[in-house]
Amino acid sequence: MTATLVLYRASGAPVSTVFRRAGLGGNDPFALWREIAWEGIGAMSAGRLRFEGTLDVVRFPHVETLVVVEGELTVETAGAAPLVVQPGSGVVIGAGTALRVATSSSALVVFCAAACPQAAQTGVFPLHAKANFKPSANSLPKEILLGPVPQCRSDNVFNEESIKYLAGTWDSTPYHRIVRAHPVNEFMHILDGGVRFAEPDGSVVSVAAGDAVFVPQGAAIGWESSERVAKFYVVQTVPATIEGK
Repeated sequence: MTATLVLYRASGAPVSTVFRRAGLGGNDPFALWREIAWEGIGAMSAGRLRFEGTLDVVRFPHVETLVVVEGELTVETAGAAPLVVQPGSGVVIGAGTALRVATSSSALVVFCAAACPQAAQTGVFPLHAKANFKPSANSLPKEILLGPVPQCRSDNVFNEESIKYLAGTWDSTPYHRIVRAHPVNEFMHILDGGVRFAEPDGSVVSVAAGDAVFVPQGAAIGWESSERVAKFYVVQTVPATIEGK
């Protein structure tokens, strides 16, 4: 298994990632359609689902980011205009939210979810490629870089502090860094540009605009980009359980 789990390729090329059909517990509203690629520390999971129909959810049971890659979803909550989520956009659903999710035809969605026993944020939070970017607070350490320090920006739209789950949009100038243990669980949906993820065995997983991947905390990867890269992201910082971290 590679350190970088490819969830979707916009080119239509098959992915080598193994998925299994399962729900995220007994109350998962998407249980019938969900395909899980990864479950692990932080009670986080990532994968894909192909959904068609209408779901009315009284209380959403966990936190989940959904990014549409084919078709569209309509998400409705009380007192708000319907949110239409099309390819290249996404939505974060806070635990405890009451909502309706509907499609007029089949929609393929990549997801990143996490259990959240004591939610502080409810509601739905849209993700847009044209984000309100600000300089990122956390810069990359120079000792891990194999070239100039990049200029990174982010737009954090959702932060469930109780489970260290942060979602938003990010971009960066080109950069190259060494293979190292990834410090967080991270879901990425590439909006612009491309990335070459170096694996410990010397192989490379390349992704381009429209692709989606998941990298577990502790997985050893490098990063190389030669153009601006923009992505939707979910990161989750969890206590280190890997020797040497």
